[in-house]
Amino acid sequence: MYVIPLEPQGYIVYAPLQRSAFIANAPVVRFLADVKAGKLDSFEDCDPALVEFLRRLGILDGPQEAPPTGAFSGDPEPVTVTLLLTTACNLRCTYCYAAAGDAPPRAMGLDVAKRGIDFVVANALRRKVPWFQVLYHGGGEPTTNWPVLTGSLSYARDKAAGAGLELQSSLATNGVLRDAQIDWIIANIRGVNVSFDGLPSVHDRHRVTKSGKRSSDRVIRTMRRFDEAHFPYSTRITVTADHIAALPDSVEFVCANFSAKPIQIEPVYQLGRWRDAPSAESDEFVAAFRTAQQRAMKYGREILFSAARLGTLTSHFCGVSQDNFCLSPDGEVTACYEVFEEWKRWAEVFFYGRFDSATGRYQFDHAVLNHLRAQAVQNREYCRGCFAKWSCGGDCYHKALAMNGAGEFAGAGRCHITRELTKDQILAKIASSGGLFWRE
Repeated sequence: MYVIPLEPQGYIVYAPLQRSAFIANAPVVRFLADVKAGKLDSFEDCDPALVEFLRRLGILDGPQEAPPTGAFSGDPEPVTVTLLLTTACNLRCTYCYAAAGDAPPRAMGLDVAKRGIDFVVANALRRKVPWFQVLYHGGGEPTTNWPVLTGSLSYARDKAAGAGLELQSSLATNGVLRDAQIDWIIANIRGVNVSFDGLPSVHDRHRVTKSGKRSSDRVIRTMRRFDEAHFPYSTRITVTADHIAALPDSVEFVCANFSAKPIQIEPVYQLGRWRDAPSAESDEFVAAFRTAQQRAMKYGREILFSAARLGTLTSHFCGVSQDNFCLSPDGEVTACYEVFEEWKRWAEVFFYGRFDSATGRYQFDHAVLNHLRAQAVQNREYCRGCFAKWSCGGDCYHKALAMNGAGEFAGAGRCHITRELTKDQILAKIASSGGLFWRE
């Protein structure tokens, strides 16, 4: 149970494992503190209405809920493979975390993709999971390795049919696509996330072609083609410090002109080409996000920040601590699609396997793997007292390393954003439940 101060007065009492919360005054908070400290032998002399209310919410005398601390062991048996198809890119975004296109490009061969697909199909059959996933991402633009993108999905479809499994697929793209590519994606991919920063003037400030030209016209055309086909897709808006004030207008532009949902909004990563640029992880970002949320609600749309996800109970932010199985262009196994080449910083932390052609099997480094598995939120001292920990899951381990180095995690600007936006979500739950309390 957590007590969260509200301005100008009052508190939120939040019990994440009970999925309940209510607004309290100082006397109620003192009463709960006495209960927690074991200072009350019984509730006979307490306000019976308050005691009954707290019992209804599961805060007093409720069942003991186990935290979501699932652990992994042994060799990984994923049913999802993320294919990091290439380091090449048709854009030169100023804030690209991967600095895609700066180094000589590397591209995955179809044989590498097939091996990864074979592995997750075998795992799905062995574990009796009725589906498997093939996800396309990259340290560049996946569609620039078009033959392997289309060939691997065709191979996966044949494997699914032969094994009696459902194939699920998704693609992350910058949206600068040819018409034939758009047609193929609509016909073959289950879902797409398009990077688009909203207002064309904002988008074109940072997301430029290799020759430095604007790219918004191409992305807008792609999204309109998706809308015409009633194709499901989402968008991601990256916010730099210089464009925080424009975020509400950017969100309204997307909502008014396109069907994309949800709309994910993230402050820019201080990695790659943006390593030394100003941070957008600020109170100004939180304020702009809140205004953008009000704009989106007018259109019946939802905006998201990746670490603020009330309703999710988890000890993991992402698959990094859950045996994520991503293949680099050369076929090495990494847990993080942001660390996609063996020579990148922190590669020794995230690369944990490779294919052994002699045995025809993937071989895994369990020391590396177990270190990654230990990055669940219950093992982070800094997160111990945070009310958002069971929904945030400890946030991104790669960003934690970039901010704090290999030592103990000491928090980041994203932590403040996560707490503020999670608090907003709790208050919204209370408001939608009548304004007094929320119980899932």
